[in-house]
Amino acid sequence: MKPFTLATSALALSLGLGTAAIADGDVTKVSVLDNYADIAEAGFTDSLVMAQRLQRAVNTLIEAPSAEALQTAKEAWLAARVPYQQTEVYRFGNAIVDDWEGKVNAWPLDEGLIDYVDAGYGGPSDENDFAVLNVIANSSFTLSGETIDAATITPALLEETLHEADGVEANVATGYHAIEFLLWGQDLNGHGAGAGNRPWTDYAAGEACTNGNCDRRAEYLKAATDLLVSDLEWMAAQWAEGGDARTTVMADEDAGIIAMLTGMGSLSYGEQAGERMRLGLMLNDPEEEHDCFADNTHNSHYYDGLGIQNVYLGEYMRVDGSLVTGPSLSDLVAATDADLDAEMQSRLSATMMALGRIKTAAEAGFAYDMMLERGNAAGEALIMGGVNGLVEQTRSIERVVATLGVEAIDFEGSDSLDDPDAVFQ
Repeated sequence: MKPFTLATSALALSLGLGTAAIADGDVTKVSVLDNYADIAEAGFTDSLVMAQRLQRAVNTLIEAPSAEALQTAKEAWLAARVPYQQTEVYRFGNAIVDDWEGKVNAWPLDEGLIDYVDAGYGGPSDENDFAVLNVIANSSFTLSGETIDAATITPALLEETLHEADGVEANVATGYHAIEFLLWGQDLNGHGAGAGNRPWTDYAAGEACTNGNCDRRAEYLKAATDLLVSDLEWMAAQWAEGGDARTTVMADEDAGIIAMLTGMGSLSYGEQAGERMRLGLMLNDPEEEHDCFADNTHNSHYYDGLGIQNVYLGEYMRVDGSLVTGPSLSDLVAATDADLDAEMQSRLSATMMALGRIKTAAEAGFAYDMMLERGNAAGEALIMGGVNGLVEQTRSIERVVATLGVEAIDFEGSDSLDDPDAVFQ
């Protein structure tokens, strides 16, 4: 199946300049977009708050390394993922988010760029000369014929020099997953149970230091965490009153609604159902896990799905337990086609149930990388339940686009769904 292309529907809603009322007179496209921006601001602000908690835990680990401090930093990282994953639905339709996202959530990564890896990892490849650069162990290196001074590992070195070095996307030097690797280390369990098992002594001083360069490893971890916080500060500000993201989405009501639907459909279909779930299952590769070092992929999938549901229903539960809610796409659709709104809500609920089954199973000990193993029928059924739910809800999103009468949308596709044979070519 090719990426969805949706024709403009004859069922267009005549909302004029956004002042015509829907249903009870309160719900307009403008009010829906205002709530959409409020949810974005809340989600990115929550992501910032949780990243700041991670930053404090990382600073404690660096200042007084211990097994307990490392575990606290890991728990802070896991908690930080919850609000952030719910913001991913703002990608695709909002260029300001999509252009920025690679700095904070890019994956998969060639972790050998950053630190030591197992001998079985291999060496430089035709695709990536820097696959095992290990900048933590090297105070200088050559990039494009130029000698790079890496004596001090700074946010600028990571962002401006190392990230996507040599134009290779797998050279991920910043963001959540670089931090994840520095906290957990490689997951060497294959399809077996267990996450990465980096010792806390990788951050110890003096003779207690394991695997060398503990001071530089701490320097890298701090630089990456500080950069994540500053990046989230910037994005949260873009959705505040007067911010560029909010201003752009509110400038044209039809374009704003398209942005909402594009984010929902592209994340549902090509990105999550395809690249993050179906592809890994086809390849039976635990390296295709989104949060592979921490074995947290079940939560990443779940909260991505929840973010899609949040946008349609116009509500978001903040990390402090308060609810951001207001006029929604659901309200707009129900005013024209109540049956379609019921279908859309049902499909979203079914997807969340399927993703919830994956989450529950993983938390009970059936890890996501175990589910990916070839011949594991139970794992395949769980993952495909999520894939099928996401694909089906995308078909309903297609109908929503037509009913709201906005212009054609090309949702992100994936060879794993559109052309499976191409995956193995």
